[in-house]
Amino acid sequence: MRSKALKIALTCVVLAGALGGLMYASLSEGTEYYIHVDEVMKDRTAWEGKRLQLHGFVTDLRQRPNSMDYKFDVGFNGKVMTATYTGVVPDTFKNDSEVVLKGKLHGDQFSVDPNGVMAKCPSKYNAQQTPGTAGS
Repeated sequence: MRSKALKIALTCVVLAGALGGLMYASLSEGTEYYIHVDEVMKDRTAWEGKRLQLHGFVTDLRQRPNSMDYKFDVGFNGKVMTATYTGVVPDTFKNDSEVVLKGKLHGDQFSVDPNGVMAKCPSKYNAQQTPGTAGS
């Protein structure tokens, strides 16, 4: 009876170890932190090289002539950092647009991944009032 319990316990330990190892391997590469610009600026070194989804508002948008290279500032709560991106941008990507950028922080600038620009357009999604329903 003792031998059977030992085999069951050992099997559970092996399965738990294998499951834990698989979870660690799959989650460690795919982990992305969703964070605002002002939070990153508090301690840049803590976020250096980590995969981030950076939330903020675009300012000072510049595009290199005849290319798809963009350099712009992204800010939130008075804190601003420079970002670079090469690729196609959404139509709503312009100055003062709200964005979430996927990429990594390298030194003083944020490098956006290919297809890593998501621009929000809240005016498109605001509910419109129909006549006669105001104040209901």
